[in-house]
Amino acid sequence: MSTAPRTTASASATKVTDVLQITGGTPLAGTVDIQGGKNIALHLYAAALACDGPTVLHNAPGIIDTDVCAAILRHTGAETTYSAGEFRVIPTNHPFPEVHPTLGTRVRVSTVLGAAVLARTGRVSMPRPGGDAFCPRLIDRHLAAMTAAGATVTDDGHTIRAWVGPHGPSPFRVDVNTPYGPSMGATVTALLLAARAPGTSLITHPSIEPEVVNTAAFLTAAGAGIHWDDDGLHVNGADHLTGSVHTVPGDRIEAATWAMACAATGGHVVLEGITLADLPAGLTAVLREAGVTLANLRHAVAVLAPDRLAPVTVSTGPHPGLPTDTQPQLTAMLTRSQGASTVTETVYPRRDTHVAGLRAFGADIATDGSRITVRGPVRLRPADVRADDIRAATAYVVAALTAEGTSTIRAVYHLRRGYERLLPTLATLGADATLTPTETHTA
Repeated sequence: MSTAPRTTASASATKVTDVLQITGGTPLAGTVDIQGGKNIALHLYAAALACDGPTVLHNAPGIIDTDVCAAILRHTGAETTYSAGEFRVIPTNHPFPEVHPTLGTRVRVSTVLGAAVLARTGRVSMPRPGGDAFCPRLIDRHLAAMTAAGATVTDDGHTIRAWVGPHGPSPFRVDVNTPYGPSMGATVTALLLAARAPGTSLITHPSIEPEVVNTAAFLTAAGAGIHWDDDGLHVNGADHLTGSVHTVPGDRIEAATWAMACAATGGHVVLEGITLADLPAGLTAVLREAGVTLANLRHAVAVLAPDRLAPVTVSTGPHPGLPTDTQPQLTAMLTRSQGASTVTETVYPRRDTHVAGLRAFGADIATDGSRITVRGPVRLRPADVRADDIRAATAYVVAALTAEGTSTIRAVYHLRRGYERLLPTLATLGADATLTPTETHTA
């Protein structure tokens, strides 16, 4: 194996542990510029790595996870630049076949990045993925796609290695379904492998999340042939992908977060850069059921909180259902509802790492397996909490904005992973918030 190119992004190798202090009790009011979709962008970075030619992504979010992925791409020998939302990738002719063993543990998308390297070079070494660890998140469907494409795969519990024959991935058929529904990440992994496998591959029970739709559109523009039918995703692969130019759509999870914070505080906000058509139907339905008014403006959504939030009974689900990544924020919002609400998690076995923190704010919450019951309305009190993942952190932000008094949220590093303009947006909406770096350590 050749010598690895030097990874130069020092910012991507350092965690900053911050303290976010919010003095709540004020309705949010104002306009939010919604960033480019975090998860869509991360999967498009992997798609760019699978290409032979340059890629330009517009509206890419300036977040820590973008920095980490850029450093992983540079580790393979690619050139990357990021400026004012424009992410450029120029791949090398001879990529180094490794996902950085440390940086790869920082993001969930590292397995998909590994699939891109495997598709392009015929071999890869990669760590087990990182990212949010709110419950066990299996990668067996990713590895099944690699095996189906002709790869030999080994996994010693720390490092995954995969290699194919001299002609690269072979056309294949793979099922990416799981007991909890289609795997979005595994669908993208299979897409990347199939796009570099000359011939026709079939991905059955594919996810239809926007991450998959955008990756398929990108790969089609880069030279792959992709179409959907009742059997699944058909991919006519190519031995050369040109790269492409693509615009990352607005972040539906960020939009949901601000809509729920608006509803919880009794506010009125405008979400710029996204429309109701960009938001999952399950999300808009539950907000409206709770009494929130949503209206399309010109490439924007107006959100108006009701005088009183109504309780809801809802389950998370695959697109276009209620996204699991909005469940913690919704739980926080429902502490203000007039009665008992029930939220059932169906995308993962359970997702409740945010519950203990919300209870510290005084929330009346009970859990029973995958079901969370929230009884309201509760006048939340200030709390001092530590966040362990992005969405738990945003749930605490929603709670802190409603609590009268000053709350402290620690390990705000997670928020920086997913929210580009958190503090400026809070200030724009009239919130009293300050952010103080307190500790730096190497990941």
